[in-house]
Amino acid sequence: NHKLNVALLIGGVSFEDQMRKLDRGADVLIATPGRLLDLFERGRILMNGVEILVIDEADRMLDMGFIPDIERIVKMVPFTRQTLFFSATMPDEIKGLADKFLQNPVQVAVDAAVSTADTVTQHLVRCGKKDFEKRAALRDLLDNAQNLKNAIVFCNRKRDVATVFRSLEQHEYSVGALHGDMDQRSRTTMLGSFRDGDIAIMVASDVAARGLDIPNVSHVFNYDVPIHAEDYIHRIGRTGRAGRKGDAFTLVSSSDKKYVDAIEKLINQKIKLVDSTAPVENSEELEKKQSGGKSADRQGRSKTRKKEPKRAIETNTTDIDSDEATDKVSVATQKSSNRTDSKKPVATKSPSQDGKKSSNPQGMGEHVPAFMMRSVRMASADESDEKVA
Repeated sequence: NHKLNVALLIGGVSFEDQMRKLDRGADVLIATPGRLLDLFERGRILMNGVEILVIDEADRMLDMGFIPDIERIVKMVPFTRQTLFFSATMPDEIKGLADKFLQNPVQVAVDAAVSTADTVTQHLVRCGKKDFEKRAALRDLLDNAQNLKNAIVFCNRKRDVATVFRSLEQHEYSVGALHGDMDQRSRTTMLGSFRDGDIAIMVASDVAARGLDIPNVSHVFNYDVPIHAEDYIHRIGRTGRAGRKGDAFTLVSSSDKKYVDAIEKLINQKIKLVDSTAPVENSEELEKKQSGGKSADRQGRSKTRKKEPKRAIETNTTDIDSDEATDKVSVATQKSSNRTDSKKPVATKSPSQDGKKSSNPQGMGEHVPAFMMRSVRMASADESDEKVA
């Protein structure tokens, strides 16, 4: 309604399209630091007329090594500008860095800086340490969650994003993935599919924890407990937005205690802990070996599953474990019997005795190489004399 021309300057897309927008003129630039500096160095932007400088997600911007770029941008804009920092969390150490860019700042807080939204119900779900146990607990939560419309599953590492995505895809869930190594076009396509409801679950790294405005996300699942307590607030803030209700579940094991303690200390509240009801079933590796990479078909699928699921062979971990135990016992028995037999006196029977094979063959035993079975021509006496002469 303000008739403002807006240009989006981000990496991963063509320079040409962005330059054409700049040539037409822009009242507002929304940019990442790197692409903004690139276009400035190419002479496509003049910064001496900037009246307002906004730094969104200021704590992460300064914490992720963008301080040199921010300093360059601040020097490029007029000193008489108005500078605005926005963030849901602002630790003291980051606040000290921000003071370098602000003059006589006024702090405006809608709520406490480290508080979570009252519209989000938080849960801690106890599960095992092994990866397949965590994946089983996640699937159980997805199947049994109430009023699950769509969900974001957060992982700490990009490789875990790929692993969880493949696991859910094999179990016939409607799922997509989002992480920092994806190009901008793939990110935009994935976010569009999730926003439009084409996929119900998005497995993501912390790249989706900030700046992602999808008002109707019903659930957030932390597959990994965030290492930085502030990230927990941003993650669960993807649900329960605009007055809606939301649920946040965090999978925890005994090794995550220090991270959970840091989160509870930061938000100044205890999070309800419940046990996972997921059965400790077969692992992903065993499923792939036994069923060719396809998962077992289970009843009671939620709306997050794809239609027409494929059937696969079920593998029982208990049976496999018992078979392995039996094999180990038999091997141990065989070894002990061998040790016992070795102490007995050895009978010296020839191979032909009683028509039985010898348990202790002499020389080559019954196997004689074929070249030794060939007949040898003996030289005559005359030939021997000639050779001697």
